[in-house]
Amino acid sequence: MPTASRRARRGDTPPPRTGSSEVDVLRGFLDYLRTSVAAKVEDAPEPHVRAAAVLSGTNLLGLLHHLTHVERATFLGAEVTDWPGTFRAAPADSVAEVVARYREAVERANDVLDGCADLAAPLPRPRPDAPAPSVRWALTHLIEETGRHAGHADIIRELIDGTTGR
Repeated sequence: MPTASRRARRGDTPPPRTGSSEVDVLRGFLDYLRTSVAAKVEDAPEPHVRAAAVLSGTNLLGLLHHLTHVERATFLGAEVTDWPGTFRAAPADSVAEVVARYREAVERANDVLDGCADLAAPLPRPRPDAPAPSVRWALTHLIEETGRHAGHADIIRELIDGTTGR
């Protein structure tokens, strides 16, 4: 357990004040969570960023690697055949590479969302025959998924070096 002298505290950024439309609120909260989870990983020390903090094997780098796949599957229509495998980054992957891939997936997802005016419409898909969730469902799901794993990342990061805050 980190000692009081080792504890680092990030500023605790409050939730965003977004526009009043439903899409502004949903996208604002999703981007807030995306930024929070990436920040938990980007400056985490090696090899601790890969160390399993719980019996399931969950680690910081694996969480962000998984969220990259979730972004790609949900917003870009990428097919994932091994969801449990998405929780493990490759041994050769650096923290910077995993963070960069996540941010690139988020940017591509936001490009798709920028073209979606109707929250009830299905997300566009590269293959028109593939089923697609509504934009509203996809945003809500990603808020839930990213928020859940951001909470895991908060705890794991604190266990690693005592760092807390968003």
